[in-house]
Amino acid sequence: MSDKIKQSLIGGIVGTVAMTIITWMAPLMGFPKMSAPDMLAGMLGLPVYVGWVMHFMIGIIFALAYIFLIQKQLLKISNRYAKGIVFGIIIFVFAQVMILIMGAIFTSMPSPAGSMALMMLGSMIGHVVYGIVVVLFSKV
Repeated sequence: MSDKIKQSLIGGIVGTVAMTIITWMAPLMGFPKMSAPDMLAGMLGLPVYVGWVMHFMIGIIFALAYIFLIQKQLLKISNRYAKGIVFGIIIFVFAQVMILIMGAIFTSMPSPAGSMALMMLGSMIGHVVYGIVVVLFSKV
């Protein structure tokens, strides 16, 4: 297995764990409850464990996308934390677009509980943390 694939697997898993911890802690900081695995499972009418598998698979796929596609585009940014923030924001925007598309396709999309603005901010924070972790696990 190549080093880049190993970096993607490890970075994607650790980044997804970090993001998940942020979402678990979100209600303690005044943010609404956020759970990507619950949302994915609920949307598709599948058991929650399938949502968890999907959540981690998506995390690994985004890490692969960073290592093989996006990393080259961010060469001008020398600070790894800044690269992670940019990567996290890119993923956040992509995720929001995908949620809109999936909401139009799947009518069983759970409605958010609480402030949409706080949910979006919490989601962006989680994605930025994920992005930073993935970048830190990749080689410069």
